[in-house]
Amino acid sequence: MKLHYYPETDSLYVEFQKGPGTETREVADGVQVDLDARGHVVGFDIDRASIRVDLSTHEAKALPLRS
Repeated sequence: MKLHYYPETDSLYVEFQKGPGTETREVADGVQVDLDARGHVVGFDIDRASIRVDLSTHEAKALPLRS
């Protein structure tokens, strides 16, 4: 998973997997989910991220890591 912040548009993209999305669905005002051809989540985009989420910190808990 990768986090991409774009200050010029104040958007945060959370990428779950590489590859193109084939469909985008707006699930809430200013929140879009990208899906691949099989319907799996590729990532999601949050508009006006700096006022919607705390961008100053992030943490991960109990992620199943592969070696």
